[in-house]
Amino acid sequence: MALRFGIVGAGIMGNSLARVLSLVPGVEIASICDPDKARLEAGGREFGVKALYANHKDMLEKEKLDAVGVATPDNFHRDPVIDALQAGCHVYVEKPLTTSQAEAEEICRLVKKTGKKLQVDFNHRWLSPYHKVRELIAAGQLGEPMIGFARKNNPISVPTQMIRSWSARTTPAWFLSCHDIDLMTWWFDADPVEAYARGIKKVLVKEGFDTYDGIQSVVTYEGGKFATYEAVWIYPNTSPYMPDSYMEIIGSKGALQIDRQAEAVDAMLQEKFNCPRTFLNYKVFDEWQGAFPAAIRGFIYAIEHDTEPHVNAREGVRSTAVLEAIHRSLASGRPEKIKINV
Repeated sequence: MALRFGIVGAGIMGNSLARVLSLVPGVEIASICDPDKARLEAGGREFGVKALYANHKDMLEKEKLDAVGVATPDNFHRDPVIDALQAGCHVYVEKPLTTSQAEAEEICRLVKKTGKKLQVDFNHRWLSPYHKVRELIAAGQLGEPMIGFARKNNPISVPTQMIRSWSARTTPAWFLSCHDIDLMTWWFDADPVEAYARGIKKVLVKEGFDTYDGIQSVVTYEGGKFATYEAVWIYPNTSPYMPDSYMEIIGSKGALQIDRQAEAVDAMLQEKFNCPRTFLNYKVFDEWQGAFPAAIRGFIYAIEHDTEPHVNAREGVRSTAVLEAIHRSLASGRPEKIKINV
């Protein structure tokens, strides 16, 4: 019997999820939900889905689903995740888990109560360089991981064009740093305890988008480990990188550096010099390859074999807690404590 999936959100990430699921044997996209009628109908046509809903609660009530993929804007994750778990569905949710530590912990407790699988789409863990870092640390090659640095910076077209309808409801840290925070926390294998952040609002505010141009933060973890995170949204659109991404982790016995530009193809075209990404999500012949589809297939494996998802609910809590503390620090101008309660 096919694993019946419902998808909440028919935007960029919801459609990417559907494209991967549509080619996975033993999986059926049974229904799609989105309040935007045109987007919903377009998704239905592309994936041959007739059960279309404007409200996720109606979808959960009327469709017999095994799993739900939640791909709404970040601040709308909580309700469909909670409702899907309560309806007896496994949940695959876009990063971050939520934009509130309290909501993330509520979800974590419900996952334990229901026994359902939940995986957060921190798909960068499936990228081979980042996974290699984890293996080297686990083998003791780095000694004790102590200091980290990460940047993810995007051209200004991201907040002003790609996600313009909701960029003012998020920040470059929520949108970009969450992947880096998940990776560094995974490598440190420690809970965060404090965050201190600075940010600036000038360029995007003048363009009519009330959000930060850039944010830098220092996050301290158990045992005194710490990492600096940078996220900027005002690179010029001539930048070939989407995003410009670099990470480093320093331990007591060595250091590891990961330059994401190394994965790119240099496309010197008439209209623009560009470095298209191919490692995250790329269709090779009749199969989607890369970290994004690998993460989805990993979630389906966890359902079918009753194993723990590779990015579980508590790990989603840790990333959300860091991000929430960063933004509390931006508001207060001082370091903010972090305490994980699950």
